[in-house]
Amino acid sequence: MVNMPQMLDPTNRAIIRCLQRDGRATFAEVGDQVNLSAAAVKRRVDGMRARGEISGFTVVTNPEAMGWGIEAYIEIYCRGNVPSEALRAEFSVIEEVQELVTVTGDADAMVRIMAGTMTDLERVVETIRDSGKIDRTRTMMVMSRAIDRHHG
Repeated sequence: MVNMPQMLDPTNRAIIRCLQRDGRATFAEVGDQVNLSAAAVKRRVDGMRARGEISGFTVVTNPEAMGWGIEAYIEIYCRGNVPSEALRAEFSVIEEVQELVTVTGDADAMVRIMAGTMTDLERVVETIRDSGKIDRTRTMMVMSRAIDRHHG
């Protein structure tokens, strides 16, 4: 059973920052940066995983290498009251959907799309609009990434 995450101490925050920069760094390399032994870093990482403070490790891909030259955000305006789980179930099967979040404000949700071509993006937007749950959408194209803490 996973415990509820607690506020991280400064050392655990430093360990996480190291792993966010390089998820493949060894415990010894991280230890050198945070002044701990490799064994101490391992114990701390294991503890953070057990408590749910670290929920997993992933690969960050280069969008161009994946054939994704277009990034867009789509505001979703639902028809009536649509549970977020229903949106998740509907949009999780669309490969280009990278993230789905519910939001406050006029829109009900936002979807981040990575697509290869404008034709692909148009197909995704039409697929989303064709859902019986969606009233309308508004699409915004990403021009550049000024800060991107998730993708280096």
